[in-house]
Amino acid sequence: MEHKGTKRIETERLILRPFRPGDAAAAYRNWTSDNKVTEFLRWQTHSDITVTETVIGNWVKESEKPDFYQWAIVLKEIGEPIGSIGVVDRNEFLDILHIGYCIGSRWWHRGITTEAFSAIIPYLFEEVGANRIESQHDPDNPHSGGVMKKCGLTYEGTLRQADFSNKGIVDACMYGILKSDWESKKQG
Repeated sequence: MEHKGTKRIETERLILRPFRPGDAAAAYRNWTSDNKVTEFLRWQTHSDITVTETVIGNWVKESEKPDFYQWAIVLKEIGEPIGSIGVVDRNEFLDILHIGYCIGSRWWHRGITTEAFSAIIPYLFEEVGANRIESQHDPDNPHSGGVMKKCGLTYEGTLRQADFSNKGIVDACMYGILKSDWESKKQG
C-alpha cells in the first residue's frame, strides 16, 4: 500500500477531515459521552472532557503520519463533528484495512455512517492501494452490519467469541470487500 494519510473527503452532507485540537468539545458533546454509542465498542464512555481532549490530541499528533487514517465526520448542516471513522487495524502483507466507526446516537438511522464509509472506500482502494477492506460488528448490533452491507461489503461469517466490547467477550460478524469486487460493482 502507498499510505497517504487522512485526506479531506467531501460528500453531499458530510466533510470527512483529520481531527483538530478544537474538536474535543463537540466530540464530547456529540458522541464520546454517549453511553448508547459505546455499548458495543471497546472504549469506555468518556466521563470527562479531558479524556476526549487526550484522545483527540493523540489523533492530531498521529495524523502527521502517512499510515494513520482517522476522520472526523462533520455534518455540514451543523458544522461540527458528530462521529469518527478510521482504520483501526491493518495487515500490510495482505493489504487489508479494518474500518471502525461511530456517530452520536442523535444521528443514527439517517444514512450518515453509510455515507461516510462509502466515501472512504474509493480513496482506500484507488489511492492507498488496499486490496481488502473489512469491518465487523457484534451480532447484537445489527444496524452496524446494515451499514456494511449498504457499502458493498459481504457478510463472511460470524467468529465465535473473537472480539470484546463493553459487554465483555462477544462474537464478531465479519464483512469484507475486495478491490476486484468493488471495481466490478462500480462498472456494473
